Amino acid sequence: MKSDNNPVYVLGSARTPFAKSLTTYLDATRKDLMAASLKGLVERYKLNGMLIGDTAIGAVMNSSADYNLARESLLEVDVNPNSPAYNVQRACGTGLECTWQIALKTFTGAIDIGIAGGVDSNSDLPIEASRGLQKALVALDKAKTVGDRFKILSKLSFKDLKPKVPSVDEPRTSLSMGEHCELMVKEWNISRKEQDEFALASHVNGSRGYEDGFYDDLVHPYLGLKKDGTLRGDTSMERLAKLKPVFDLEAGTLTAGNSSPLTDGSACVLIGNKWGAEKTGAKPQAQIIDCQVAAVDFMNGEGLLMAPTKAVKQLLQRNKLTFSDFDYFEIHEAFAGQVLCTLKAWESDEYCRNVLGLEHALGPIDRKKINVVGSGLAVGHPFAATGARIVGTLAKLLSQGGKKRGLISICTGGGMGIAAILESV
Repeated sequence: MKSDNNPVYVLGSARTPFAKSLTTYLDATRKDLMAASLKGLVERYKLNGMLIGDTAIGAVMNSSADYNLARESLLEVDVNPNSPAYNVQRACGTGLECTWQIALKTFTGAIDIGIAGGVDSNSDLPIEASRGLQKALVALDKAKTVGDRFKILSKLSFKDLKPKVPSVDEPRTSLSMGEHCELMVKEWNISRKEQDEFALASHVNGSRGYEDGFYDDLVHPYLGLKKDGTLRGDTSMERLAKLKPVFDLEAGTLTAGNSSPLTDGSACVLIGNKWGAEKTGAKPQAQIIDCQVAAVDFMNGEGLLMAPTKAVKQLLQRNKLTFSDFDYFEIHEAFAGQVLCTLKAWESDEYCRNVLGLEHALGPIDRKKINVVGSGLAVGHPFAATGARIVGTLAKLLSQGGKKRGLISICTGGGMGIAAILESV
């Protein structure tokens, strides 16, 4: 998407404060949360009544009742009602995938302005009926007599009546992402202390970001919450050390402190080309240069959350860049251990040679350039919203001057990863 003729820009972003699940947003629906971010975007960038070329929005924990979540959310805000919208899902990379798709449409000139975003809420889970109860309900609808209905109901067991609660466990392994990450940190010899130190830095950086006013125009208050509810600026290594493992109770190192919390929230990004910028009057914050997805064969020994190593490698090769060419690194913090495994892999000649097909390691990254205003461990991780949050964060960092380029890296369920490059304007 790097072009002198039709560059694509992040024009702005907005999000709700992220809240620990089952707390502040307990009574808010997915649509309520997504509409809150969209309203913030519309108000800040004066999009009232404007025709939006297209809008891509996703949710990981979605339901059939929200089959048209994107369009319904957009209709809740004051844009031209002729503005189309559609749903997208790529697990935790959904927000960035939406950004990529809208950016591509803008790049081709099919649209001049678009919105990308995501939302998730563990307080509004799409709880389903068991397969046995589903079949019985369908049969009951077709039954013609009371006797037929009684026969159908008599075959139901207590097990059939148990609701089916959604989860993000991997269907092919029946392991959660945390359990998969435990396997990864053991393979890469990542210590508990390293993970806690990384988590502490996220909270410190996130708290400083709020204190410095960085989030003032990014985070829009919602239902009385003004900042991320999971942020703990006063935490310490001593407090983190007291937390018990949550995925491997006997020999694990992943805790509630060095893993991203279950979080509710939404985020969205305004994207446009030069004509879109003129229409909105918004000053471009950063240019979207390139994006890449990749996947790993986690059923045959590759770590479930290691795919970003491949996506980033492809981006660097295609754009003829090295880590030294970047000023910011926004690496998604699903788990501190996941980030640390990725960093270690990029520094490993053996991994880069055997897995990435390179002659030598990609090299180390300056830790001071990573997640400089906090990330998922501190501010939270509403699955589909994270990518849009990160894009908005990096774009604003690049708009502040003095820095040229930033790299985004996000791991996702299903053994996938997605990465992107943004540059200052």
